[in-house]
Amino acid sequence: MARPDSFRIHPTAIVSAEARLADDVTVGPYTVIDGPVTLGPGCRIGPFVQLIGTLAMGQGNVVHAHCVLGDAPQHLGYKDEPTRTVIGDFNTFREGVTVHRGMPTTTKPGTGVTVIGNNNFFMSTSHLAHDCRVGNNVILASGAVVGGHGELGDRCMLSGNTAVHQFCRVGRLAMIGGTTAITQDLPPFWMVQDGINRVRSVNLVGVRRAGIPVDQIQAIRKAFHTINRTALTITAALEQIEAEYGTVPVIREQIDFIRSSKRGVCTMRSRPGDDAE
Repeated sequence: MARPDSFRIHPTAIVSAEARLADDVTVGPYTVIDGPVTLGPGCRIGPFVQLIGTLAMGQGNVVHAHCVLGDAPQHLGYKDEPTRTVIGDFNTFREGVTVHRGMPTTTKPGTGVTVIGNNNFFMSTSHLAHDCRVGNNVILASGAVVGGHGELGDRCMLSGNTAVHQFCRVGRLAMIGGTTAITQDLPPFWMVQDGINRVRSVNLVGVRRAGIPVDQIQAIRKAFHTINRTALTITAALEQIEAEYGTVPVIREQIDFIRSSKRGVCTMRSRPGDDAE
């Protein structure tokens, strides 16, 4: 890493002496890089951006105008303690995205950090709160918001103006439909739509695009039916699914996710004429 005075930075930008940027990083007009910020090769930072350390970003990230990454948690208990934001490679942050660093804690080692993986797409004005963890290839559409300690699994999608309550998890390849909210965990491969926590169907488009084999997709659909469209309790439904499909990787993933939930999981309440799939 070179010293800040060798970067391709606009003359109106302000770059802290603590910052460490790769030689090919570009920084747009009126951007502020404040404190210990590390930017990897190929990062492109647009105009009017604020990056606040401690913040580490990998290679190939693109940050558009008016984003604020690494700012303090929106939490009344935060007292300027040193916490972090860690961002992987090839993420895109469109206009006005906000990502906050972690909250300090002495009870959970490894926390106090907001973590974003690789190849994620944050559309305009989406928000990621303190201590969130985002996997890879995740999409947050415009206006999507995730509360503190939220977890987003690989290739999940949050549509426009959606909300994830704090401490909630969204499973791999799950989808939250537009203007919808969850206050419980959303299992992998399912889709919430038409109201808070109301599961509508399997995310068939997503799982097919992900290349999941047809036999595993059929198992996902059968498991969905057993959990959501029978009179069985979730515990009994999981036992039945485990006996029938417990060796199928995607079903094992769902069972483990649901059993590990601390907030309960989103489910379907059947209505006459519904056809979930």
